[in-house]
Amino acid sequence: MLWAKGQTVAGWVQRFTVGEDYRWDTLLLPYDIEGTRAHAAGLAQIGVLSEAEFQAIIQTLDALKAEVAAGRVGVRPEDEDAHTVIEQYLTQELGETGKKIHTGRSRNDQVLAALRLFLKDSLREAGRQVARLVEHLCRLGEAQNDALMPGYTHLQQAMPSTAGLWALGYAELLLNDLAALRHAYDQVDVCPLGSAAGYGVPFLRLPREAVARQLGFRDLQLHVTAVQLSRGKLELHAAHALVQVGATLNRMASDLVLFNSQEFGFVELPPEFCTGSSIMPQKQNPDVLELVRAGYHRLLAEMNVLLTLPANLPSGYHRDLQLTKEAVVRCVLHARDMLTAMDNLLPQLRFRRDRMQAACTPALLATAEALRHVIAGVPFREAYRQAAAELDKLTQPEPSAVLAAYQVDGYPGRGRPDVLQKRLEAFQDWLDMP
Repeated sequence: MLWAKGQTVAGWVQRFTVGEDYRWDTLLLPYDIEGTRAHAAGLAQIGVLSEAEFQAIIQTLDALKAEVAAGRVGVRPEDEDAHTVIEQYLTQELGETGKKIHTGRSRNDQVLAALRLFLKDSLREAGRQVARLVEHLCRLGEAQNDALMPGYTHLQQAMPSTAGLWALGYAELLLNDLAALRHAYDQVDVCPLGSAAGYGVPFLRLPREAVARQLGFRDLQLHVTAVQLSRGKLELHAAHALVQVGATLNRMASDLVLFNSQEFGFVELPPEFCTGSSIMPQKQNPDVLELVRAGYHRLLAEMNVLLTLPANLPSGYHRDLQLTKEAVVRCVLHARDMLTAMDNLLPQLRFRRDRMQAACTPALLATAEALRHVIAGVPFREAYRQAAAELDKLTQPEPSAVLAAYQVDGYPGRGRPDVLQKRLEAFQDWLDMP
């Protein structure tokens, strides 16, 4: 341990304090290298590193980056974290020059810089995945615009709907989730470097703004005490946005599991997204969708860590805050898997128009019948009672006749995927950022 002061640390203490951090730091290692590169530039700017030392460090970081990309260097439990890997590599290759790299920084601001760079990339990638889902759903909305199906409340047939309307409702919700992801991105897009352990660095005139710009942050956290106070809070912005996405996917998956059941039979799932039973030869189980549905609860569990762990802590850094990194990284990975599953499944989803239309009972037209009376001048409450008394006179719904009654955009048969695609374009500049 680089921070050890000569004493021996018990094995169980190292295991307890390191925990699973080396796993998460393996993901953060490329970002920590970039943070170190920018920090080295700052040290060179103020004369702590000579130009020759700076160039040697940059070349060595390039070599380390290549080793990491090739899978030859990672973070091991005995390394403890990514910071140790980088500093030891520089010291091994450059000797005294490598020992200078930690000047003016702490592991506290170092890890936050790497984590925020990781979160920026991860939130934008999640945004790209959400955008693809919106596009898939818009295509379904257009193709299934006239595919009549029952709409449900309380899991009882309520009024006519269409498979297209089902898809476009989720597409519109995902656009809201996309806005949440972009907002979370803006929140974490602030540079903590130069705050060190939370109280700045004496004597050194660190060029914090220049380092922030080099790393692509939109701004820095000006007052250094804000850095540790925001730990867990900024991660919570990211987790909350991913939970919003997860909530949408949870309900979509739940619908599709129900629609795929023999009793409904509204959709056919691609066989490669299902599994069989170890005992029942006839079974084809929608395991992927069920795990997407369950994944939402895992996201909530990690978000709850971020909600509760920093509460009641005095200001400054505390080791408790180490666990916020694991929580938000787990959130990112769970959400990524859920989005990948739906991104692959939706293009292969098939709606069965015959089963959906056959499921539409005459009672679905009861509200329409009441409104026919209203158009004829009958007050709604009286028309409601008349329609209720005449349910046995309603006939089997015929799709074109049913949908012709709807005259407002966004109603059954009146889907507007073009409007949603136009809204999606507003996010394109953010999604296309390198």
